[in-house]
Amino acid sequence: MHGYSADKQAYLTRLRRIEGQIRGLQRMVEEDSYCIDILTQVSAATRALQAVALGLLEDHVRHCVADAINSGGPEAEEKVKEASAAIARLVRS
Repeated sequence: MHGYSADKQAYLTRLRRIEGQIRGLQRMVEEDSYCIDILTQVSAATRALQAVALGLLEDHVRHCVADAINSGGPEAEEKVKEASAAIARLVRS
């Protein structure tokens, strides 16, 4: 079971909302909307995706990483490295 399983429907709802935002961006470009208006919407979509990513990361740490640490062994170290790498990717983006 994945760490996000309990909130799967909420994540799907948020991702569908973001998908709608992206379609709106496409429409804005097709309709030659003002650049700053498009950039504002890009920023909102980016923040929404970042919120999903942070939620998934938190679920991963609370569930997958915590379970691996409690079990011990090489899997624990691997899960911590994996989480650290995910955090680094999020920070760079």
